[in-house]
Amino acid sequence: MNKTTWLKGKEVERSWYVFDVEGKTLGRACTEIAKYLMGKNSPSYDAHLDMGNNVIIVNIEKVTLTGGKEQYVDIQRYSGYPGGLKRTKIKDLLSNKPDDVIRHAIKGMLPNNKLRDRMLARLYLYAGGTHPHEAQKPEKINL
Repeated sequence: MNKTTWLKGKEVERSWYVFDVEGKTLGRACTEIAKYLMGKNSPSYDAHLDMGNNVIIVNIEKVTLTGGKEQYVDIQRYSGYPGGLKRTKIKDLLSNKPDDVIRHAIKGMLPNNKLRDRMLARLYLYAGGTHPHEAQKPEKINL
């Protein structure tokens, strides 16, 4: 009789993946990246375990927005104090801090539970086309 085997958290093998988002649409690229961070690309995916992979994103300053979103989309943050709501246009953030825009988009696509911070800790963002993780031999994924 066959028995079902369950993966333990310590038995999870993590891979490294590189995504080049130059000229890609922000939302479409981030959905694919979120799948790899959660580990949904693995056949042994289990929702209650942290099965995710390490993801490297390069050329983040060259990501594109469609439909004129540069003009009307704001990213909000709140300090917790009265009057502490700060709004920043996404156009300004893309020019000054493109890693904040991509991290914010991916964070919204990950599950809102205790595993989210662990998944985001394995996300590496780089503005140029190179990264310092060549020793891990990451696999390049085309979007």
